[in-house]
Amino acid sequence: MDTITLTIDGQQVEVQQGATLLEAARELGIEIPTLCYHPDLSLHGSCRVCVVEDVKSGRLLASCVAPVNDGMEISTNSSKARAARKTNVELLLANHPNDCLGCDRNGTCELQDITHDLGITRVDFEGEKRDLPVDASGPSLKREPNKCILCGRCVRVCEEVQGVSALEFTERGFNSIVSTGFNLPQSEVNCANCGQCATVCPTAAITEISEVDKVWAALEDDSKHVVVQTAPSIQSTLGEEFGMEAGTVVTGKMAAALRRLGFDKVFTTDFAADLTIMEEGNEFIQRFKGNKNLPHITSCCPGWVKFCEHNYPDLIDNLSSAKSPMSMFSAISKSYYAEQTDIDAKDIYTVAVMPCTAKKFEKEREELLGDTDAVLTTRELARMIKEMGIKFTTLADEKYDEMLGSHTGAATIFGTTGGVTEAALRTVKEELDGEPLGRLGLGFEGIQEASLEVAGQTVNVAIANGLANAAKLLDEVRAGNSKYHFIEVMACPNGCVGGGGQPLPTSKEIKQKRALGLRNIDESGIIRKSHENPMIKKLYDDYLGEPLGGHSHHLLHTKYQKRDKN
Repeated sequence: MDTITLTIDGQQVEVQQGATLLEAARELGIEIPTLCYHPDLSLHGSCRVCVVEDVKSGRLLASCVAPVNDGMEISTNSSKARAARKTNVELLLANHPNDCLGCDRNGTCELQDITHDLGITRVDFEGEKRDLPVDASGPSLKREPNKCILCGRCVRVCEEVQGVSALEFTERGFNSIVSTGFNLPQSEVNCANCGQCATVCPTAAITEISEVDKVWAALEDDSKHVVVQTAPSIQSTLGEEFGMEAGTVVTGKMAAALRRLGFDKVFTTDFAADLTIMEEGNEFIQRFKGNKNLPHITSCCPGWVKFCEHNYPDLIDNLSSAKSPMSMFSAISKSYYAEQTDIDAKDIYTVAVMPCTAKKFEKEREELLGDTDAVLTTRELARMIKEMGIKFTTLADEKYDEMLGSHTGAATIFGTTGGVTEAALRTVKEELDGEPLGRLGLGFEGIQEASLEVAGQTVNVAIANGLANAAKLLDEVRAGNSKYHFIEVMACPNGCVGGGGQPLPTSKEIKQKRALGLRNIDESGIIRKSHENPMIKKLYDDYLGEPLGGHSHHLLHTKYQKRDKN
């Protein structure tokens, strides 16, 4: 490709033709503030916070969309550019609620950070404040349109990355808002509840529905035996909330913090991920041998399951009937665990710490109602730890409690794209061939595929990053053109490490570091295959019988429902 040479703040830089001024500036290490811009989304250029001055013409250009031209001279910090930025941000603040202290995004709000960085201490404009209702109708996500700055990030991620298009701009001018189709409540639209809109929102216009107060109440109720399960990915993401590097493994500190919060038992969802592999792996073997309901499609991601129910209801029978690890754990906690500890199941209160806002929806499904009592996102758990004044980074490492705390490396990699597939095939390959599975080596982008020999036959697998990519695979299945036997879908790009409830901000680089942290746990583990987990073996021997048996099917499997596409 041709290159372009230009000068930015007195420094010459050579970039590819078609690059933007923002990209060129970043090549030089010059940071320009942005709000509507996001590296994973299409260019928008609406907020004008990123303006720079073309020295030769004196024009102000939105650097996130303005293309480079040969010989340009650009100033990113001229008085004219700085004044324009301040004015643009002040105009946003003039209409914005002034409730920073009580806002969910206080401390992680990009508008707040830019206001500070630009030295804005007062707003000379007095704008009209909007008084639109908050939509907290669903169990997962809350929309506060008064805090929306119309950057369009949520609209773009929902359409471009997820292919759902549940959000759109409506009205015009000052009355413009981001809303659902026909302005229906969040709970009534074709929304996956994945929370990717919340991860890209620069303010608190979209956040998770908090269950922190609900969990505090349970912890303070002496009649409740409160147990907690932590999802695999939390181990390599929670530390970010306390200033630690992305991907830092904090399993031991997390267990210690949860005990200090007052949980009676601290367990891991990894245990149930191993259990999921036993059920789903054997389910796949059964389908593969009988050539029935193929391709087998994973069901551990609730955002994906809801997307399928809305948009591909004709393929519901291809979904694994296995509950997600969260729901399996909760069912076991109120049956096997209750019996083993002689605690009345109705007194057990199960809290799940998840990377995912859709998990809040999952626990409310009528098929699963009563399994899980409360779901906290990674961010919510961090708030509780901070509220208690716990110095997380100085905690001595502790271990999970026994019984439901044993797990393998296969369970840990559930938290990243491709992990479920690799974990399942480790067990399937040994079950059918008596040989270990080699590393699949699947990446984190787009649609990944692999083929392997199992029982003398070729098994073709595919992994979808994000729902838009899942739709491509499902369209092939629907058309009868799919070559795959096993398909894994994670609603969030990069899997649970990129979930809607994870620490903010996030980026592709951060997600890859989180995934690497989980891979390191797996590779350093003594036991790396789900069927070798001693506590899983004991659970089947003492209580469940065998995978897909009558008792295990009753406790660990579920059904799905067709939903309107609207």
